[in-house]
Amino acid sequence: MHNQAQLQSVRLGVALRQACFNEPYSLTRLGRDVVAGITVGIIAIPLAMALAIASGVPPQHGLYTAIVAGVVIALTGGSRFSISGPTAAFVVILYPVAQQFGLSGLLMATLISGIFLVLMGVARLGRLIEYIPNSVTLGFTGGIAIVIATLQIKDFFGLSVADMPETYLGKVEALAHALPTWQWGDTLVGVVTLLVLLLWPRLKLPVPGHLPAVLVGVGLGYGLHLAGVDVATIGSKFHYTLANGAQGSGIPPIAPELILPWSLPGPDGQPVVWNLATLERLLPAAFSMAMLGAIESLLCAVVLDGMTGRKHSSNAELVGQGIGNIMAPFFGGITATAAIARSAANVRAGATSPISGVIHALVVLAAILVLAPWLSWLPLSAMAALLLLVAWNMSEAHKAFDLIRRAPRSDVLVLLVCLSLTVIFDMVIAITFGVILASLLFMREVAKMTRLHNLTDDRRHAHAVPEGALLYKINGPLFFAAAERVFGELMSLIEGHQVLVLQMEAVTVLDAGGLSAFLQFEKQLAKQGVELRVAELQFQPLKTMARAKVHPVPGKLSFYPTLEEALLGGE
Repeated sequence: MHNQAQLQSVRLGVALRQACFNEPYSLTRLGRDVVAGITVGIIAIPLAMALAIASGVPPQHGLYTAIVAGVVIALTGGSRFSISGPTAAFVVILYPVAQQFGLSGLLMATLISGIFLVLMGVARLGRLIEYIPNSVTLGFTGGIAIVIATLQIKDFFGLSVADMPETYLGKVEALAHALPTWQWGDTLVGVVTLLVLLLWPRLKLPVPGHLPAVLVGVGLGYGLHLAGVDVATIGSKFHYTLANGAQGSGIPPIAPELILPWSLPGPDGQPVVWNLATLERLLPAAFSMAMLGAIESLLCAVVLDGMTGRKHSSNAELVGQGIGNIMAPFFGGITATAAIARSAANVRAGATSPISGVIHALVVLAAILVLAPWLSWLPLSAMAALLLLVAWNMSEAHKAFDLIRRAPRSDVLVLLVCLSLTVIFDMVIAITFGVILASLLFMREVAKMTRLHNLTDDRRHAHAVPEGALLYKINGPLFFAAAERVFGELMSLIEGHQVLVLQMEAVTVLDAGGLSAFLQFEKQLAKQGVELRVAELQFQPLKTMARAKVHPVPGKLSFYPTLEEALLGGE
C-alpha cells in the first residue's frame, strides 16, 4: 500500500482530480473559483510584466508565462490552490542569463530546468524542503530581495545606465555613478505608486492594492506627459514586430504563439549556435532555476496547507512545475513557479480548486487581447515601485530580525552567510554552503550532547562494581563527530584498572565512524590488558556491530544484555 501511494503521488493532475472529481464540483464552487481567478489575474497582470522587465526580457513574456505555465501547472500539479507564473525570486538568476544568452538562451534554460524538476518529482524528492533549515531559507530569500530592490533603482529614479555589470558590487557602483542622471518625473511616479501600495491596505477594501496603485501611476505619468515631462513607459522602451511585418510599441495584442526556443536570436540579434558547449554553460543556471522553483513551489504549498487545512502532493507538484516550465518556452514564457503572495490571495478570495488558476491565466490572456494599447502606458518607475514592495515582502525581514534576536548564534551565522553569498555570488552557492554549514554546526551541537557519566561509585546497582573496575555510561549518539572524543576521554581514565564496563542503553545510533573508533578503542584496551564489557546495547548499535562481525573475545571483549550481568562478568 505504501509503494502504491508513492506511485500515485507522481501522477499528473493529483490536485485537479482531488478537488474536482473526488469531491462534488458545483456551480457555487465554480463561481467562487471564477471570482478568485479574476482577483488573482488582476494582481498578476502588472506583476508579470514587471518581473519580465526585471529579468531582462520584454514585458509580454511575463504575461505569456502567467498564461501558459499558469494553466499547465494548475491542471497537472499537486497543490490545488497554488497560482504559478513568473516570481521575483527568479530575477537574480534570469537577468544574467538574458544578458549573456538573450531570450533564446533564457527560454532554453527554462526548458532544461523543467526537465530537472520532472526528474526530481519522479525521483520523489518532493520532501527536500524539510531538509533546508529556516535560517538558510531566510538567508537566501533576503539576499534575493536585496538584489531585486537594487535592480529597481534604475527605473525607479529614471537613471541612465548603459551597461549593468554582472557583479552586485559592480551594479551598485554603476548606479551610484548614474545618480546625477535621475529624472524627477519618473521619481515622482515611482514614489506616488509606492505610497499608494503602502497605504492601500489600511482602507481594508476587497480590491487588491496593485491595481489602484498602477492606475494612479499611469494617470500621473500621462498627466506629466501632457505637461511635456517625459516619463519612461513600457511603450517608450519596448517595441515589437509581428509575423506579418506590422510593428508597434509596448505589448503585442496577440495570444502566445508556438515558437521554437532554440531558433530565437541571442543578445546581439544573431542566432545562437547551439552545441554541447553552449548547453554546458547553461546547465548551472538551469539547475539553479530548478532548485529555486522546487523550493518556492513547495514552500508555497506548505503555506497554503496551513491556511486551508488541505494537504498537497509534493512530488506531483514538482512534476507539474516541471511540465509547466517545459511547455512555457514553446510559447515565449520564461521560468515559472508557484507565487506565495498570489496563491495566498487566491485562497483569501475563496478559491476551491485549480480551476481558479486556469481562470487567472484566462484573465491575463484577455488583458493582452483587449488592453494591450493601454498597457503600453504603464510607467517603468511604477513597475519598479511594485517590485520594491514585492522584494520587501519576500524578504520576510520581521522573521529574519526575530531569528537574529532569539535563535542560537549558529543559526544567525548561517542566515548572515547565506544572505551575503546570495548577494555577492548566487543562490546555489548560498544554499549549498548554507546547508553544509548548518549541518556541520548541528553535528557539533549534537556531538556535544554525547557525554560520559561515571557510575562507578553509584550505589543504586543490584551488584557492586568489582574492585579494579570502572563503570561508565555513554549518553547520546556515537557518530564520527562524537566517538573519538568520548573514547579518548575513556582512555585517559582507564590507567590502573583491569575492567571497563560500558552501559550503552542511551546510545541510539552507532555509525561507521563510531564503530571504527570503538574497535580502535577496544584494541588499545586489549594491549593494556584491560577487559571491556558492553551492556544493554540498543538495536541499531547491535545491528551495526553484527554487520561488522564484531565478536566477543574471552578476557578482552564481551557483551551482556543487562548491567547486572556485566558487573558479575563470568561469575
